[in-house]
Amino acid sequence: MDVRLIRHLWLFLAVAEARHFGHAAQRLGMSQPPLSEGIQTLERMLGARLFDRDRRGVRLTPAGAAILPAVQVFAGQVERLERAVREAVAGRTGTLTVGAINSALLEDLPPMVARLRAAQPGLTIAVREIDSVEAVPLIEAGEIDLAFARLEGELGPNIRSRPVATDRLAVALPRDHRLTGMAAVPLALLADADFAMFARRSSPVYFDRVTAACHAAGFAPRIVHEVRAVTSQIAFVACGQGVALVPLRFEGLAPPQVVIRPLAENVEIVAAALVWSDARSNPLVDAAIASFTEPTG
Repeated sequence: MDVRLIRHLWLFLAVAEARHFGHAAQRLGMSQPPLSEGIQTLERMLGARLFDRDRRGVRLTPAGAAILPAVQVFAGQVERLERAVREAVAGRTGTLTVGAINSALLEDLPPMVARLRAAQPGLTIAVREIDSVEAVPLIEAGEIDLAFARLEGELGPNIRSRPVATDRLAVALPRDHRLTGMAAVPLALLADADFAMFARRSSPVYFDRVTAACHAAGFAPRIVHEVRAVTSQIAFVACGQGVALVPLRFEGLAPPQVVIRPLAENVEIVAAALVWSDARSNPLVDAAIASFTEPTG
């Protein structure tokens, strides 16, 4: 690839993100005229106008909007390459890129990081917060090496998973709720409640497991708030915005305004699973997988 094109793509990305030539130039540590000239050169190279200017700044043309996602992916790959070079020059053993759902960032990832760093002190672990539904596409694209996600079953021809934390389903209730005095709450008693629930697009396997349990209890949950994380579910409950079905493991993280009670039914869920691809050999991934044995409950 033409080195000039790479440089001009960086300029394009800066302007596309700032939506302002002056702000982009400041971010890049350069004056505005050479930035504008660089964008014009890129437009001539590509044969398309990438930005429209107005008094408020700039906006992407259809051509600019079309290439932006690919340029963002390219920028991420360049950053990973630069990091790998720095690690190699520094004599470090490598970089493991891990995607993790919010709850795994709190519960499952820290012990793995500690075990791996004890075994390989020079290892760099780069962490990225993801939704469960993003795990497989990011692994297949090579953007992450390993994921913690709420996934199970058949995920793809080269995708493997291993549960690392199982749990039972519980309900998060406002402290003044009429059901908080029960040691275990029958799911059917929540039929008329408003729910803060994971959006299915964020965690489809988990969503389907939870809604199937509700249907088995004779009702469809009335989902008033859709969220991306268990902590967000609990936050909505703390604000008096209904109830939430959450893993029991979050009982200790509930704020004073929230009480978490197990369900009377034993609804088991995969709270987190390791997900990886066996299409590419990676000793760091193998070491991460080996650091887990039986799933914790």
